[in-house]
Amino acid sequence: MAEKKVIAVVGATGAQGGGLARAILTDPNGGFACRAITRDPSKDKAKDLAGKGAEVVKADLDDVDTLKKAFAGAYGAYCVTNFWEHFSGEREKAQANNMAEAASTAGLKHVDWSTLEDTRKLMAANDTRMPMLQEKYRVPHFDAKAEANAYFAGLPVTYLVTSFYWDNLYAFGMGPKKGDAGVYTWAFPMGNKRLAGIAVEDIGKAAYGIFKAGQRYLNQTVGIVGENLTFDEMSEKLSKGLNIPVKYNAVEADVYRRFGFPGADELGNMFQVYRDFEKEVVAARSVDVTRSLNPSVQTFEQWLARNKSKISLA
Repeated sequence: MAEKKVIAVVGATGAQGGGLARAILTDPNGGFACRAITRDPSKDKAKDLAGKGAEVVKADLDDVDTLKKAFAGAYGAYCVTNFWEHFSGEREKAQANNMAEAASTAGLKHVDWSTLEDTRKLMAANDTRMPMLQEKYRVPHFDAKAEANAYFAGLPVTYLVTSFYWDNLYAFGMGPKKGDAGVYTWAFPMGNKRLAGIAVEDIGKAAYGIFKAGQRYLNQTVGIVGENLTFDEMSEKLSKGLNIPVKYNAVEADVYRRFGFPGADELGNMFQVYRDFEKEVVAARSVDVTRSLNPSVQTFEQWLARNKSKISLA
């Protein structure tokens, strides 16, 4: 049997990277091997991946030399950042630059960079509908990734544009909360517009599909999504799937930005972009392309059936 192509998976103990690592490890005849990159190999998740056959390697996105060692000898790499660890667009860009430099040094044949669109291109600089954040961004965790695309230019890269994680309902506590008369409610500044959403596991599986496709998606932008749903539609599915009454409250973006939790202004802007530019956001992502990369991509109902026990109903 030919030697397997090694994929260095950044964030292998996290959401997106974890999905890709599992996709590689559960396909022993797929021709790929998983090199799981993590800051802490002693984590239970890292040990679990090692037990399933992954090569676990320690590296830090803030230290380019560790990344160069981690990428050395690999065929490809999955590159992803986690804005929510530090809330800094500038640090996200610096980390992306480190990964791109390491990929170049290692001479990788395929880099999959998890990115998002630059929301600033959707409105004029003097548009006052939403505030600028961190001096220069509308939605820092979108815009910084989009800026970082330039670091990967010239490499054999696929720009993977992802969607809102349905898993945020439990991982970020965004699910409905119990209110008066036993009705569960949630509030977002989305009006009646559709949210492009996906199960985070399916992002990893789609990324695996891109690597398996060889050169087909090199130097291309690929937008993935599981389903585009309004919050009323999601509420109806939650009501049925969880057997509780769920009501969606549409609030204004300015109200949401003042909710006061860490990142409320960022998320307020993000949801407002999803609302005000629904057509552009939805058009940038294709269910059909996603399904071609990952034939098992889930609908929201399918995801809910598998994850409802994780959603807190307190």
